[in-house]
Amino acid sequence: MSAHRRKPTTRSRRHPSRRRRPARTLLVCGCALVALAGTGAWYLYRDLAAGIGSSKALEGAEKSKFGDSNILLMGLDSRRDQNGEKLPAEVLDKLHAGSSDIGGYNANTLILLHVPGDGSQAKAFSVPRDDFVDIPGHGKDKIKKAYGLAKEKKQEQLAARGVEDGRQREQAGREAGRAAQIETVRNFLGVPIDHFAELNLAGFHHLADALGGVPVCLNKAVKDTYSGADFPAGPQTLDGRQSLAFVRQRHGLDGGDLDRTKRQQAFLAGAAKKLNSAGTFADPAKLIKLIDVAKQDVVTDEGWDLSAFVKQAKNLSGGKVRFTTLPVERFGRNHGEDINVVDDMKIKRLIAEQIGPKDSAAPGTPGAPSSPSPSFSPSPSFSREAAPPPPSTPSPSAPQDVGGIPCVD
Repeated sequence: MSAHRRKPTTRSRRHPSRRRRPARTLLVCGCALVALAGTGAWYLYRDLAAGIGSSKALEGAEKSKFGDSNILLMGLDSRRDQNGEKLPAEVLDKLHAGSSDIGGYNANTLILLHVPGDGSQAKAFSVPRDDFVDIPGHGKDKIKKAYGLAKEKKQEQLAARGVEDGRQREQAGREAGRAAQIETVRNFLGVPIDHFAELNLAGFHHLADALGGVPVCLNKAVKDTYSGADFPAGPQTLDGRQSLAFVRQRHGLDGGDLDRTKRQQAFLAGAAKKLNSAGTFADPAKLIKLIDVAKQDVVTDEGWDLSAFVKQAKNLSGGKVRFTTLPVERFGRNHGEDINVVDDMKIKRLIAEQIGPKDSAAPGTPGAPSSPSPSFSPSPSFSREAAPPPPSTPSPSAPQDVGGIPCVD
């Protein structure tokens, strides 16, 4: 197979069958921000915590020290509800997302949100969905696939054992998917994951609408028929459908998927600002609407005390989060698919330097235990890019700012 070349600074050329991918719904942390209310809404927190779908995927997992919290935000490539049922056609049409039969259970949005226990600045790390990493029990593949691969395997095992209840297979499959995705990210980044929140495509749309619109800013006008993005330049407020198009768009962006992570980060900043400044928490009707959305569409780990998180992460409500997209060394192909080639040990060192344990050195630094770099033998269909790689270390997104909202391309 001939090499398929693409560069970080040029438009990503993907196969047409992939053009209608759903939103990379990173905004699952919006459901966590729902809890950042004033003291008058504390009675609703209990209702929220009791109603959100809970998972045992983190049961027995290692925890962060010093009061820190690492929260994995997962946005699923799924057009189905929590029971695996197809979304109504009218909903899919509104989402500009195609049929319920396409897409799957890839975790196309993965963001690690680090909230320090000392109240200092929170940090969010976007993990590009096509990073080529080790998936436990599977081998090297795109990081987004860990969820779907484990889910399918579990469901096949249950079917082989004679389990006929479709909902039972769906729920067990999703639990296996969550556990696998969390383990894959944890191994890749080299830090504990204390909590997680999962949201699907419809949930993102509902959450954005429940906020009453989210402010964003664009440096230039855009129009993309694949995602449905059609926006003028400058600051603007997007409803749920527009928000979905905003975070979905990659066609027409110079960096393709990597630029889309900046859109997602900008949307998070806008959502946090809206929650903090629009009287959301002073308006019981708005707050209850947000809570109802969370109950319907969000899954979190069973041990997450959202009321405690409120006290720890109050600085999030002001949008004071430092966003970073983890680096990609180069692009390539593996078995006919586009992948991001990454340096596992470099990323572990980078994460450790920024959020790692305060009582030990980062991997690969003096005083730290040495670890061999994982070996990687490209498959015959893998091609190395001749183009210069992106910068070896990530830097926080620093676009222009309008009223506290970052402007992006």
